Amino acid sequence: MARKVLIADDEELIIKGIRFSLEQEEMEVTCAHDGEEALQLAGEGNFDIILLDIMMPKMDGLEVCRRIREFSNIPIIMLTAKGEDMDKIMGLEYGADDYITKPFNILEVKARIKAILRRVAPQQAAAAFQASALIESGDLVLDTDSRSLKIKDHAINLTSKEFDMLQFLVMNPEKVYNRDALLTTIWGEDYPGDARTVDVHIRRLREKIEPNPSEPRYVHTKWGVGYYYQP
Repeated sequence: MARKVLIADDEELIIKGIRFSLEQEEMEVTCAHDGEEALQLAGEGNFDIILLDIMMPKMDGLEVCRRIREFSNIPIIMLTAKGEDMDKIMGLEYGADDYITKPFNILEVKARIKAILRRVAPQQAAAAFQASALIESGDLVLDTDSRSLKIKDHAINLTSKEFDMLQFLVMNPEKVYNRDALLTTIWGEDYPGDARTVDVHIRRLREKIEPNPSEPRYVHTKWGVGYYYQP
């Protein structure tokens, strides 16, 4: 599933440049040209991250950021042409996660976006874990209270990490995660092992849940990239 990005800026060339670059990364981009439109879209859409220009008509980016923070913790990157320290500090105090000063290199913008999305992924996963005790996807039924799995009403005995990994993948269907991302999400950033741990757990998980582990039905491999769950 593609990441959804909201860009709010009154400079059409900047919007076009960022939009084109992010769409090359297979992200879904929505654009707003003033502060009021940005706030409305933020309230209506389910975005993964927002880029907000500070100087916009109708409502400035700082006020938009403040109002978004009243109902959402979505990551926000402020874009500012001024470059003054006070604007940067105010942006962060209003609830922004990062800032980028114009003119900027589009590669830097993409790097900042990816870094923030990687950082918040474990938090989003944890929130999703707590959202519902029962998670159903096709033949799979995961009970997060008892940490148990049933497939076609047959109980499957999983280890704690196998359950965590399956739950994370099921809650993010069709999203491909590389081994490092799964290692950080499931085992934590301070885990001393290496990414091969993920391969071992995926293999054991498949042996337990797949009718034919060599031809997976649920947990698939995107060669050279990572693993994903197919409902």
